[in-house]
Parts: sequence; structure tokens; C-alpha cells
Amino acid sequence: MTNSPPSTRLTVGSLEFNVIDTGAGARGSTVLLLHGFPDRALMWRHQIAALRDAGHRVIAPDLRGFGDSDRPSDVESYAAGALLGDVVGIIDALGVGTVRIGAHDWGAMLGWVLAAAMPDRVERLAAVSVGHPRAFAGAGFPQKQLSWYMLWWQFREAEAAMAADDWKWVRDWAYDGAERDSTAGMTRQLLDLERPGALESGLNWYRANIHAETYAAADNPAFAALPNVQCPTLGIWGDRDMALTERQMTDSRAFVDGPWRYERFEGIGHWIPEDAPDRLSSLLTEFFA
Repeated sequence: MTNSPPSTRLTVGSLEFNVIDTGAGARGSTVLLLHGFPDRALMWRHQIAALRDAGHRVIAPDLRGFGDSDRPSDVESYAAGALLGDVVGIIDALGVGTVRIGAHDWGAMLGWVLAAAMPDRVERLAAVSVGHPRAFAGAGFPQKQLSWYMLWWQFREAEAAMAADDWKWVRDWAYDGAERDSTAGMTRQLLDLERPGALESGLNWYRANIHAETYAAADNPAFAALPNVQCPTLGIWGDRDMALTERQMTDSRAFVDGPWRYERFEGIGHWIPEDAPDRLSSLLTEFFA
């Protein structure tokens, strides 16, 4: 079993963040790991241990609204600009200049934007499950069909429906109908979602950044002016992902000017860091070397 890595409290702006910061960084490199919904930094625990043992300093925050970090109650606090500011503020506060980013789900969206907008600070990007936001928008009707829940989650009624019958909808959708506590990842996610305000905060990421009037568009106007990513980029996708098509990842190549590599995980769903921990750890250790 992988022990929980040490964490610290860090103030950025008006919010406090819980941040895992471990490893001496003997290689002189820092890996920044960004989680998504409905998760926290501990989803990376296997990869944190492997990357630390490989000589990297590893930083993994509980992002705004998740885990043990602060949870503002208003939707506007979860706009992409604020979320990106949090990440930059965290690495600035820790005295880190450049990072190699590993990112999953919503964290991958942040990783894509940071790599594109701040090429002087991002050395490498590994995007897990979620492709470039413009590739996601342009991946056609099959992706829009899989992403229907993003529109449902705009409504407050979704919160009660998701939590009903011991989170049956979440277990059916995200875990193939598995019984509660069937996996460590599910246990952690559901316990977190049951904390006061946690589900609302998580859904506010969608409410602040997904808009019905632009959902059907073949491009995302919020990212249309974003330059292409210059650093080496690795895209990783599992062929049993319940929410994301392969195309939204493979089409991301068009938004990368640097070296591009794609890895397809057969028989693995959305929760790659949990469900393929050894393979992902080895891949990230190699890519970030």
C-alpha cells in the first residue's frame, strides 16, 4: 500500500489550499500533478511515490473546491481564470520556476492552458483522459452525446439526484454500477462528495465554464486565441472512458507544435491514475525524465 504523502497549508489570495509537496528534486525538476472532478491530490498517490523516488520534487494541490482546500460558494469563483490563477499562485508561493505537468480531467484543461499560455514555465505536459479544449469542442456529435451530463449539472436539481440512493447514479455512470466502496478511488470520491458544500463546489466548475449557448459549437471561443503548445506533450486515454472519445485526445495533436506522443490504455476507463497505477507511473517517470 502506498502511504499518504505529507501535505501543507498554503494561502494564495484569499483562499487556503491543501498541497502535497514532497521529494528533494535531486534531478532539479519539479512535477506538478493536477486532479479533476470529483477528486483530490491523493488520486495521484501512486504516481507521487514513483516520481519522488525517481528524483523529482512533486507538487499536487487539492484544487479550489476539492479535498481539504477552501470551497467558495458562488459560481463565479470557479471561472477558468481564477482556477489558473490558483495554480500559478501555488507554484509561485513554493518558489518554483518551471514545472512538468501531469494532469487529469479538469486538471488536464488547466494543464493545456498553462502549457500554451506560459511556455517559459511548462517544460512538459502529460494530459490524461482530457484533450485540448478546442479538440474537445470539435470532436463531433459522439463527444457531445457523451458530455450530456455537463448540461444537466447546470441545474441545482442535479445535486439531489446524484446523491440519491447512496450515490447510485454516480456509481452507475462512473463505476459501471459497482457497489459502494468497491474501489479505493470510489470510496475517497464519495466520502469527499458527502462533505458539506463539496458537490456544489465541484459542479460549480461546470456551471462557471460550460455554457449551453456555446455547447453545440465546433470550437470553444474561450480558447480560440490560445497559442499552440510548444513543449513535448503526451496524451493518454483509456478505451473504456465513459465520458470522453478517443478523437478529442488524438485531435489535440493539431494544437501542439512541440513533439507529440499518444498512448492508448486498453481495457481502462476514466480513472487511469487509480485503475492503471503501475503503467501510468512508469510512463510518467519515463516521460518526465
